[in-house]
Amino acid sequence: MSGHSKWSNIKHKKEKTDSQKAKIFTKIGREISVVVKQGGPDPASNFKLKDVITKARSVNMPNDNIMRCIKKAAGEGSGDNYEDITYEGYGPKGVAVIVETLTDNRNRTGGDMKHYFDKYGGNLGAMGCVSWMFDRKGVIIVSKESGADEEELMMQALDLGADDFNSEDEYFEILTSPEDFSKVSGGLEEAGYTFESAEISMIPQNYTKLTEADDIKNMNKLLEMLEDNDDVQNVWTNLEDEE
Repeated sequence: MSGHSKWSNIKHKKEKTDSQKAKIFTKIGREISVVVKQGGPDPASNFKLKDVITKARSVNMPNDNIMRCIKKAAGEGSGDNYEDITYEGYGPKGVAVIVETLTDNRNRTGGDMKHYFDKYGGNLGAMGCVSWMFDRKGVIIVSKESGADEEELMMQALDLGADDFNSEDEYFEILTSPEDFSKVSGGLEEAGYTFESAEISMIPQNYTKLTEADDIKNMNKLLEMLEDNDDVQNVWTNLEDEE
């Protein structure tokens, strides 16, 4: 199973976060707040929190920031209440798009989503209209520049319960079930590995390629608007990246 299209989406997101760290830290802080309120402040018993902490560390969010977010969310009378809403729709030429949001105002967020899709040649669909085209997987990326030994990393990942292991030009990709993500990522962290990216992702089963310049321009603008929206946590598409 080739990972280049999956990683190119993740790499694109990471490049954006590198230039917008304050924004991505705010979004992860919001995610931490929600999972702490759902399952408590102890990552040993709250596996969703453990997964978000792994994601935060993969984008170099300082431990002090992480702990501050956890303590704030666990505090009495913490006033932020966010709702988890997922939107599904189509970009130009039927590119499938999934948008995961955390919002304190569903009318504002829903209005923004409809505006973006309509403006850039797409349309919002009903819940479930495109998610059937994706598989939910844990995706862990380890850079080859880290000096990790391929054989050793592969054996450790598979022993921990990973589903698949891919070696690409610049990185190793480890795929897990959502249920085994915490165990695999935690075990690899304990073994001393650092991650370029580590999160639960929506992996397309098939990809759609855009060839017209206007479609490519509108799709890129749609993605830019979605990712820049404060309520948006993740954007997943089956767009085939240009080589």
